[in-house]
Amino acid sequence: MDFRFVLLWTDALFFVLLALGLVTIVYVRRSQPLRAAWRKVGSRATGMATATILLAFLAIGFADSLHYRPSLPPAAVSGGEAREDSRDAAYSSEVLSALDALLAPLRTRLEKTYSAPFAGELYARETVELPDGGQTRIHPRLTYGAAHLDDPESERAQDVATRLGNGAAAALGLWLVAAIAVTASLARRCGRGWTEAAAALVRGETVLAWRAALVTLGAILLVAGAAVALGSHYHVFGTDKVGQDVLYLSLKSVRTALIIGTLTTLVMLPFAVALGIMAGYLGGWVDDVIQYLYTVLNAIPGVLLIAAAVLMMQVVIDTNPQWFATAAERADARLLALCLILGITSWTGLCRLLRGETLKLRELDYVHAARAFGVGTAAILRRHIMPNVMHIVMIALVMDFSGLVLAEAVLSYVGIGVDPGTISFGTMINMARAELAREPMVWWSLLAAFAFMFVLVLSANLFADVVRDAFDPRRGA
Repeated sequence: MDFRFVLLWTDALFFVLLALGLVTIVYVRRSQPLRAAWRKVGSRATGMATATILLAFLAIGFADSLHYRPSLPPAAVSGGEAREDSRDAAYSSEVLSALDALLAPLRTRLEKTYSAPFAGELYARETVELPDGGQTRIHPRLTYGAAHLDDPESERAQDVATRLGNGAAAALGLWLVAAIAVTASLARRCGRGWTEAAAALVRGETVLAWRAALVTLGAILLVAGAAVALGSHYHVFGTDKVGQDVLYLSLKSVRTALIIGTLTTLVMLPFAVALGIMAGYLGGWVDDVIQYLYTVLNAIPGVLLIAAAVLMMQVVIDTNPQWFATAAERADARLLALCLILGITSWTGLCRLLRGETLKLRELDYVHAARAFGVGTAAILRRHIMPNVMHIVMIALVMDFSGLVLAEAVLSYVGIGVDPGTISFGTMINMARAELAREPMVWWSLLAAFAFMFVLVLSANLFADVVRDAFDPRRGA
């Protein structure tokens, strides 16, 4: 085997969350009320469109969570021949992912320093020696970007247009395959002919908004096709200070955002649900203690509390380097610590909501009847309270996701976020801060991070709105 599989802590927890998501899907399919609520989400064009975009981001995050260490080439003996009797393979200390393997052309084609999007020359001038012994300052040609063109200025437009056309054709082919698969599924489920099913799909008369999903998928495939067609010959989003492709950095940042948004939720959920329901149902001194606890937490400035916790955790990590075999494990530990800290400090909002809802539910007749018949407190909470507050949990979790993604960007911007070696939207923005102040200004790193984060957060917010409308009983059918 020429690689060793590596399972980081965040990978394991991310896969656990995916497994929980699959279990939840099975559970929802067996529950008629939940199935009806999610069908409302799917019947909205906004819901299906944003779900398609989020699934695309999830696919990127999943590919970037399959980590491995590639094997090193066999040690060479004198004369250049490989040592054949060496059976113990050695593995690189660099931890890569499946996404790194897919994006190898972007990851390995390093330039000297900054270059603008689609540029064929470095962004900064350099002094070069002339054949006659003199010197001049020019923009040197890039090693990889537009290197296949003899004259980038005159040939770039036609070459880009040709490659865009090829990428669009490939995207159209994949989109047609997806459209045919959806049409076949609709025809089989509804007992219709292909023509009738295709007509219903075009008119948007399906139960789920498949037309919106296919239109969104077409847009995603067009963008992906263009990136694939152009990415192997150009730096589509330019390069950063050390010559790394900014498109590669943007795609790598997606996993960090997903990890922060999902794992923090996993940490926050037990605190918020347990304490919120206990405070609302039990009342008395339990309610007083829990209210005092989250009131005190809310009184402490959140950024200072998180900064103190992150710095203490950083000291623990720095003083125990023997715990980590690679730099990736060390950076992963800090990412996991940040998720824990954000989760522990951000449960108070959901806890308040659940306390208020439980205060209302405990006064309802069926809860009084259960109590009169001698049903225990644990059974009442499990059977009558928990199911009736889960819509609030669902809505809060989806809406908190985007807030957590933005929180990571802000914390990394002020230097207390993820490890500097971890690629994230926050570290990209932090790096771009200095680049914006130079002359000439380097703007593409910030623009790329902003564009990816904007699409992710906007999709999550719109999806949360649709989920809220479907699950909130006060909004009606």
